[in-house]
Amino acid sequence: MTKRRQKSAKFTHERTYPAIEPKTQHQADYIDALRLNPQVVVLGPAGTGKTFIAGNHAADKLRQNRYGRLVITRPNVPGGRSLGFFPGSLEEKIAPWVAPLVDVIRNRIGGSVFDTDLKNGKIEIIPFEVMRGRSWDDSLIILDEAQNTTPQEMKLFLTRIGEDSQVIINGDVSQTDLKETSGLHTILSLIKKHDLPVPVIEFTMDDIVRSDICAMWVKAFHAERI
Repeated sequence: MTKRRQKSAKFTHERTYPAIEPKTQHQADYIDALRLNPQVVVLGPAGTGKTFIAGNHAADKLRQNRYGRLVITRPNVPGGRSLGFFPGSLEEKIAPWVAPLVDVIRNRIGGSVFDTDLKNGKIEIIPFEVMRGRSWDDSLIILDEAQNTTPQEMKLFLTRIGEDSQVIINGDVSQTDLKETSGLHTILSLIKKHDLPVPVIEFTMDDIVRSDICAMWVKAFHAERI
């Protein structure tokens, strides 16, 4: 029996949770892409379920013991301020910036399980500042707010990925806080230019499911190019 089959067999004796139900066709495409591919790029405006689906997928894989570790990261604070300016440990410094994703995972697996996994290193929250020199095998890695990476930061991130891992890159190219080229835009160009086998799921404003208020304001700001 392979390592993966052993993990699946273990999961059959654990509590089961309802599957993630897509609310739009693009959400269904996203869920299928996560099920079938080691790398997925997902784009789109706020409220479309990008973070919700990624977080629930990650939580389910943790419960199934499919990967030995979940790694969560995102670019440092907009404006280029080093995390060294903020009080606390590295995890405490970056915690507010990954809170939306963490909240989804905690809700799926429970706060006590999340805290235990975080303490034991099964969940890692990694600032970009300390990523160099790291590598991740047997891991599920999520890069959130990827539009705020520089091309060099994106290169650094992608070259950390090891064997038997899955990477989810989540962002909105229209909402970059950078004055230079976005690393997310760079990899989208590379995927297209070199025909790389990386599915790109792109949500539109019609996919906003958070609320009618959210959809109204996203569309209004988009119309004014704000």
